[in-house]
Amino acid sequence: MAFPPVIDLTSPDAPALIDEACRNVGFFQVVGHGIPQSLMDSVFDVADRFFGQELPAKMAWASPSPEIERGYSAKGTEGLAYSLGLEQPPDLFEAFTMGRDPLPDDPAYHTTEHTLFAENIWPDQPADLRPTLIEYWDNAERVVHRITSLMAVALGLDSNYFEAYTDKAVEAVRINYFEGRPGDTALPNQMGIGAHTDYGIVTVLLADQEPALQVYTKDEEWVYVAPVPGALVVNVGDLMARWTNDRWRSTLHRVMPVLSDDNSVRRRRSVPFFHEGNFDAIIECLPTCTDAENPPKYGPIKGGDHFYAKTMSGRLLEAADAESTLGEREKALKS
Repeated sequence: MAFPPVIDLTSPDAPALIDEACRNVGFFQVVGHGIPQSLMDSVFDVADRFFGQELPAKMAWASPSPEIERGYSAKGTEGLAYSLGLEQPPDLFEAFTMGRDPLPDDPAYHTTEHTLFAENIWPDQPADLRPTLIEYWDNAERVVHRITSLMAVALGLDSNYFEAYTDKAVEAVRINYFEGRPGDTALPNQMGIGAHTDYGIVTVLLADQEPALQVYTKDEEWVYVAPVPGALVVNVGDLMARWTNDRWRSTLHRVMPVLSDDNSVRRRRSVPFFHEGNFDAIIECLPTCTDAENPPKYGPIKGGDHFYAKTMSGRLLEAADAESTLGEREKALKS
């Protein structure tokens, strides 16, 4: 049986299946999403060619500041478990991050607060990196809005409910890349990506077939995600958990080092599309997720402030004022 559950976005049962998956796991897979396999293959191909370059060539396209999530990030510069207060060696991945391109001529995308809408940093090689990722962005954005429409129906809301909160969203596509060079090994307790919850509304992940992603289940076990060929993996973020008053789970997950027999790191690629919502969106308990016996657990929060605090606390900086949601996350850190 596939884990997490597989849902066809074209099925009339999709809203009910999404609700069940989000209540029990916080993760699910989607097929019927309409992104061509050829495009998904092209994303992995261009990633292999970019990350296959020597480090100085990649560092030329690094962000000028940890506060600007654009361009190249070298291995060892982030530790996502820090966002939950866990101390361990920095993560093994390197990454390339892009935002919307081009930025629309709209004040919502040009706020100077927190630099969440910074201009992209585009390498000159491979030449097809930029057009490939922009094409993938357009497709992934279409899919994420289809998913949030189905989520709204699952929550007893109008299908367009979330659009007013996400029509000018903070979003990013990030290629996470894991591959050791000769002599590289993993340190004790070093993760590909450390245990964390995603910070925003929903994440749509394109991942290769290398087993590495693990989800912390209600049974307090780490279980490997097994992506179905051609499927995308979807998970609920912290803001959606708050919105639903914890009806839906923002589930702890991590990426294990993919090691060969000599403890060297094998190649793995994953490409999350992070859908965080509008910078100034006020997130508070949905009317369908509270009643007299289930009052709101969390006060209103501005989406952009929450996202910035969580992001900065994962980048080897002083911990920002980042809130967690469920107490079970802290329990899970002891596992």
